[in-house]
Amino acid sequence: MSLEKFSDSIPQFARDIRVNLGNVLKQAELTPAQLWGTAVASAITTRNRLAIQAMEEEAAKHVSAEILEAARTAASIMAMNNVYYRFLHLVETPERYGNIPARLRMQGLRTHGTDQTDFELWCTAVSAINNCPACVASHERVVREKGLTEEQVAAAVRIAAVINAAAMAIEQQTA
Repeated sequence: MSLEKFSDSIPQFARDIRVNLGNVLKQAELTPAQLWGTAVASAITTRNRLAIQAMEEEAAKHVSAEILEAARTAASIMAMNNVYYRFLHLVETPERYGNIPARLRMQGLRTHGTDQTDFELWCTAVSAINNCPACVASHERVVREKGLTEEQVAAAVRIAAVINAAAMAIEQQTA
């Protein structure tokens, strides 16, 4: 599905989202890898088939296959980590679990083959969608330490927010 068809499928009640989608995918604060990696990872996180198809198709015009695969890796690993670390954040007595190793394979965090800062940015956006305070804080801290600005982080989270809202509106229309 093309990005244009995806945008057109956003219902009229969510016209603000349609306008925002066009704007957030043109943010000059981000490199093409940062922008399209965030878009792909965010679309995958929504689990909306149309969003995934549209973002992957458009991203393939702007970035390499390696970046697309790394964005998929970010979404996949954060789907697991966000659940586990959100649990640690939410339990009444987190100190009971603090010394227990996660024992979750996370090699993809280091072996994705793309820029580490970009990958961490994608993880930040996915973690925002998945509402994991611990992962958002951790990945945001890393990207800021690696030199990204608050404006760049906000730009990535805007992409995540709008793609998530677009997917929700489309799902709502077809429910």
